[in-house]
Amino acid sequence: MLRQAIKSGRLTLGSWITIGHASIAEILAKAGFDWVVVDLEHSVIPIDVAGELIRTIDLCGISPLVRLTSNDPDQIKRVMDAGAHGIVVPMVNTPEEAERAVRATRYAPQGTRGVGLARAQGYGPGFKKYFEWQAEGPVVIVQIEHVDAVRRLSEILVVPGVDGFILGPYDLSCSMGRPGQFESPEYLGTLESVLATGKRLRVPSGLHIVEPDIGQLHAAIRAGYTFIAYSVDMRMLDVAARQAIRAVRGEAE
Repeated sequence: MLRQAIKSGRLTLGSWITIGHASIAEILAKAGFDWVVVDLEHSVIPIDVAGELIRTIDLCGISPLVRLTSNDPDQIKRVMDAGAHGIVVPMVNTPEEAERAVRATRYAPQGTRGVGLARAQGYGPGFKKYFEWQAEGPVVIVQIEHVDAVRRLSEILVVPGVDGFILGPYDLSCSMGRPGQFESPEYLGTLESVLATGKRLRVPSGLHIVEPDIGQLHAAIRAGYTFIAYSVDMRMLDVAARQAIRAVRGEAE
């Protein structure tokens, strides 16, 4: 179970989907990642396509997670019913917001999620098994991407059901008044502080390495991040294509 692996502190490596085609999901799922995130926040993927991507990843034996558009209980219910193993929740700035997300993944009495029959419940026959799973199984990763979240980080990370966090570098840097300045001392100091808090509380720390850079991946592992998203479909495609073109044109010159 992915949640147990994450909470144990074992390194898990995933990737990110913004292109709504099942072939992309299948390629990444079969590459050997532990999990793959379907991104609804910064893509044009609609809910029906998200369902197909979730199905594809799941049938490949990999855990499908969904990055939501917002901390919306109705959207959480729909992606969980589609078979998502968990959620990545953007812009969580308070412990109350973290608790709201957790409760939206669970049925009463642990949570507020409405009960229905869909793919997650085996279209009906698997309801009992799913009911037992949902009490402890769903993964909830909160995104720390604002200075307000940094200020209340210790409170957010101890909310029961929060399994880890992942940094949102662009939003965090913008909230600090330093958009995209990832080498600034203030930004780097904030990252160190957040990571130290995660280690102190023994909460798995996550990072999204947007560019497909193996050096950055190894650096993140050495730093102590254990929930790492390696790149994103569009950046892998773009980087590989441009490298080939530059190599050929360089040889011709």
